[in-house]
This record gives sequence, structure tokens and C-alpha cells, in this order.
Amino acid sequence: MMKMMRLNHLMLPAILFCCACEAFAEDAKPNPVVMGGTAATPEAILTLMHRVNDWQIAHPYQKSYKDCNWIRGTWYTGVMAAYRATGDKSFFDQGLAWAKEKKFGIGYERSGLNRLFPADSWCELAMATGDKRMVEKVVTELDTPGPNTPVATPVWYLEDGRRYADSLFGMPVLAKLTQITGDRKYVLWMDAFFRDVDRELWDSEEHFYYRDKRFIGVKTVAGKKSVWSRGSGWGYAAIARVLEVLPANDPTRPRFVERFKQFSIYVASTQQADGLWRPNMADPADFPMPETSGTAFFCFGLLWGINNGILDRATYAPVARKAWAGLVSNISGQGKVLYGQTVGFKPAVVNQEDSHEYVTGAFLLAASEMYKLAVADKAP
Repeated sequence: MMKMMRLNHLMLPAILFCCACEAFAEDAKPNPVVMGGTAATPEAILTLMHRVNDWQIAHPYQKSYKDCNWIRGTWYTGVMAAYRATGDKSFFDQGLAWAKEKKFGIGYERSGLNRLFPADSWCELAMATGDKRMVEKVVTELDTPGPNTPVATPVWYLEDGRRYADSLFGMPVLAKLTQITGDRKYVLWMDAFFRDVDRELWDSEEHFYYRDKRFIGVKTVAGKKSVWSRGSGWGYAAIARVLEVLPANDPTRPRFVERFKQFSIYVASTQQADGLWRPNMADPADFPMPETSGTAFFCFGLLWGINNGILDRATYAPVARKAWAGLVSNISGQGKVLYGQTVGFKPAVVNQEDSHEYVTGAFLLAASEMYKLAVADKAP
């Protein structure tokens, strides 16, 4: 009896390890609701959106005043996009609850543009309700001289002295502030910012964004460029989101349309056979595993371009649908988006279990546009 008890004691760590592995294996199983092509219907897409969002609600990254940052801001950008696409009020209520919790304040970041990521949700709420008070603190902050405000310095968006593609994702807030307040200075600030970052980081040869200037000229072992998928994805998704807001007659719009079309060609040309992109979109062999955060941004942008008549449907719909199928195949049975690269600034190894709140947000952006496409396809 004593020997049996001692044996059980020795076996306990192994048993616990096996249980943990089984739990992860269960979480990593494909979602049965969305297999077999059923994720192409509006109903299935909405079901999947809720499952992914609910998983993230149950697994928050952090709970503190500092969750008003680019990480959660990106998640909630996806949440509000889900509301606009589907009209499901639960998404609206979730966004409003977070906004009230954070008192509609500015984000906690060093970069002036990154600080605006959470404000994208405040803008969406203000536009949905007509309540301009929701953006008052953001407007006040931008109009107050400081090291990271546009009234203090022309390059208010630098971080560690660098321009970087990630920050482009914050510029739609400026376009939305012009729409909400009627003051065109915000669009002018956005345009000046975009021109400056675009001038330094745009690759005019192949048409993508470097993450920052440190990667210009860097080559992989195979002699190819180092193009971080999520870094470029931030910029691609940002341009689409700016175009969502800019009026058709806005003089800045043609520049964004041109970049978006050029960028789309490169995005489509670097998609892999499984529908996803790799951490280094220019050299898939550099890190050969799939990566879902960059993929979700590309999927969103492609679908948005198709839905809004900027991209040719016959050319790009197969690419977008393939990307969507690839994303769906990497969602666990519980709703976790797998293979989402952790916080970083360059191509790197991605593990199956890796994910984050911004990965969920990027997926919800893509799902929102896929939902719109599915609704249009279903219409008589």
C-alpha cells in the first residue's frame, strides 16, 4: 500500500502534465462550427465573431489603468467594427463599458499616434450616438502643447527618435475627429504625418512598408528583404480604415487610394498556399510557420477594398477568401486565434499557442468585412 502511494506521488507531476497537454490540445482543435466552408455565411461568421471575442473577454491580457493602450485599443477597434458590420448591440455595449471605465481618456503610450489607438473606439461611439462629449478629452489633449502632441512639434509621433509603420494604425482617429468636429486641422495633421512616415518607410520598388528604418537594406540568409508581416499589416489596414472615413472629394484621398492599390498587389503576391502570410512576408522560409495577426490585417484590407469597389473583385476575392479560410482553420475550439505573434518589432518564431488581444482585434476587423461580403452574396 505504501509503495502504491509513493508511486502515485511520483506519477502526479506526469499526470498533471498530461492533463495540461490534453487541455491545450482541446483548446487547439479547429472550431467545428466553422469547418467545411460554413464560415462563409453571415450567421456562421457572427457566431465565430462572438466565440473569438468571448474567449478574449475570458482571457484578458491585463487589468489595470494601463490597459488603455495600443494592445487593447486594437482589440476594441475590432469590437466596434463588429458592431458597425452586424448591428449586434452587445459589441456596442462592450465598447461603451470600456470607454466609461477609461473615462474616454487618451492612451498610455510614448508615441503620439499610439496614444490614439483607444480613441478610435471613442470616435466610433461618438459617431454612433452623436455625442461629441465622448471625444472632448482627446481633442483637448491634442490641442495642449506637449512632447507628443501636434501643436508642439511637427514630428509628435516619434518613439525613440524613429518613425515606424505600427503608428499608422492610429491615423484614422484624426480623420474621424474631423468628421465629428467639422475641424479640418485633424485631417491636415494626419496627412502631414502620413507623408512623412510614408517617405521614409515605403519601399517604392516592391510596394510595402518597412517596420522602421533599421530594416531598410537588411537581408535574410537567402538574400531577401526583411518585411515584418504585422508591421506592414498595421499600415495596410490603416490606409483602408482612413479611406472608410475620408469623403470622396477630400483632396488627400487620391494619395491613400494609390498607396492602397499598390500595396494590395504586393500583399496578394506574397500569400502562401495555406492562405496565410509568414512572419517575414518577403521571405517565407525565414520563419516558415503561419502568422495570423498580419494575415488578419491583410484579409481585412483586401475584403474592405472589394466591398468598397476599390479592388477588382475577380482578382482579389479568391485571395481574400483563401486568407479567411486560413484564419478560420487557426481558431481553437474555444475561440482563441492561434499563431498570433507576440509583442515584437520584426519577423520571429511564432508558436501555435501564441496570441494576444490585438490578434483578436485584427481578426474581428477581417470578420466584419467578411460578414459584409457574405451579406452581399446572400442578397437576391
